Amino acid sequence: MAQRKEKDSSVSHKVLTLIGALICIILIPILVINITLIVKSYTNKDEVPKLGGYCPLIVLTKSMEPEINGGDLIIVRQIDGGDVKTGDIIAFFDPDGNGSSILTHRVTAVETENGVLSFRTKGDANNTEDKKAVSEDKLVGIYKIRIPGAGNAAMFMQTTAGLIVCVIIPLILLVGFDLIRRRKHEQQNQQDTAALLKELEELRAQKKDKTDGTE
Repeated sequence: MAQRKEKDSSVSHKVLTLIGALICIILIPILVINITLIVKSYTNKDEVPKLGGYCPLIVLTKSMEPEINGGDLIIVRQIDGGDVKTGDIIAFFDPDGNGSSILTHRVTAVETENGVLSFRTKGDANNTEDKKAVSEDKLVGIYKIRIPGAGNAAMFMQTTAGLIVCVIIPLILLVGFDLIRRRKHEQQNQQDTAALLKELEELRAQKKDKTDGTE
């Protein structure tokens, strides 16, 4: 019976440890990335926040469907304008925008005029090319990968409700699981110590009985 209880406690301890580790694996990278991007957005207001040359962007429009959907999170890599080729999908500051809006469209032509490199672009779902060519200095990066729907999740995390659900609650769960794990571990140690003391008492009693029987 004692062995069964010990086995159940060991399994419970392992499960709690695994849950805590999974929360750490999921939560810590998200927090580190978010904090890094937030800090960089304030220290370099004129640049798109990047991590190791890679930049996460949230897609808001459907201009690149079906390749990229609205609400997706895409990762673009910083690249030299000279390495961009026709057919590549690039992210760039919208020449017709407010200076901070970013588009992600496919390159239809690479042009050089008076030594200035520029790109003609078009959204896959659009009927016509973008009106203005994109100069090299407007280039943000080249599209590498997308995470479907993650853009919507990232926008949700920027709200008060998202902060509570995605950051505060996981932190509370992490601390709670750690406290429960520690308490169960302490209880198990106390039970083991009590069982050991009881066993010693029984051995002493048996030894005393044997000694008394030989006198």
